[in-house]
Amino acid sequence: MPSKSEAVLIAGGYGVVGEQIAACLRRRYPELPLVLAGRSRSRGEAVAARLGHATATVMDVTRPHPLGEPIPRAVVGAVNDPGDHLLKDAIRLGVPIVDITRWTARLRARAVAGLAPRSPVLLASGWMAGLASVAAVAASRPLQLVESIAISVLYALQDRAGPNSAAYMDRLATPFEVMQAGARQTVLPFTDPRRITFPDGQEARVYRFDTPDQLLLPRSTGAASVAARIGFDSAATTRILALLVRSGLWKRISGERFTDLRRALLFHPGPGASHQIVVDADGLDPSGEARSVRATLSDPLGQTHLTAVGALVQLERLLGLDGAAPPPPGLAYPDSAPQIQAARRTLERFGVSMTLA
Repeated sequence: MPSKSEAVLIAGGYGVVGEQIAACLRRRYPELPLVLAGRSRSRGEAVAARLGHATATVMDVTRPHPLGEPIPRAVVGAVNDPGDHLLKDAIRLGVPIVDITRWTARLRARAVAGLAPRSPVLLASGWMAGLASVAAVAASRPLQLVESIAISVLYALQDRAGPNSAAYMDRLATPFEVMQAGARQTVLPFTDPRRITFPDGQEARVYRFDTPDQLLLPRSTGAASVAARIGFDSAATTRILALLVRSGLWKRISGERFTDLRRALLFHPGPGASHQIVVDADGLDPSGEARSVRATLSDPLGQTHLTAVGALVQLERLLGLDGAAPPPPGLAYPDSAPQIQAARRTLERFGVSMTLA
């Protein structure tokens, strides 16, 4: 029988997001052993030395059976797993796993279909490791009937980011499905704009884009319509991107050949900037009156930090560290049974503001 450890393994644990996940875990749980996994042992060892009570290991998720011995207590997938090798290996070994990298099309593909997980598999690849969905559930709970949920994101161009943080740009030429008035409809990216005032007072135009939250929230909240929109803190950049997408020029430069060009247009990571999310839930309250509830998330340290804190929230849910029983074996999602108050306490501990009104 394979040997087991009490360590949490972070795949991609020395990347831009993975290192912050590790730092959040170390701050929250000083004695929890960590394993930082990736292709570069030296980079992993440097981060492990700074954290303390951590080790590094070499892992290549592009090859079958990437998990070696000892078998970890849990896995956080913070690196793309294109062949689903990490996910399937965790399922094979009965290791609880949080995956924050799986976007909508790959959720639909159901890589675990036909398998019988012996432990919980938490697919938390919605916006900011599922925190947008957690906020949406929080905004929906005062409503007896949820008619619509709108997620609006303000992306700061000077925010800190890794190469995968802007990967959503590569899908901006691809139509996607949403739930609209109780029926599935296909919409085009960067259409249907709205103007939103964000927590810092900045007003910005936001446009439709694809996130897994739009696939999952209709099932968990009963919402007849769910939409996610994004805009940049530069109005000029938002207008230019909307023009490129609607004119078809963005589609013409899609594909691997033009990846560098697309990212040169939009991917200019800086030292960091605030990341802000507004979630509006509209419907009927228990007395049958129309009501709107707004939840907001704001992280002054930016979107990579917010993603890391989101991964921590999901890991606490996965392992039952939030005070509730962990999910049963099988698939789980951030919106299926979030512990809202526990999540808010974790967010506050890491400087993230969450409001509900």
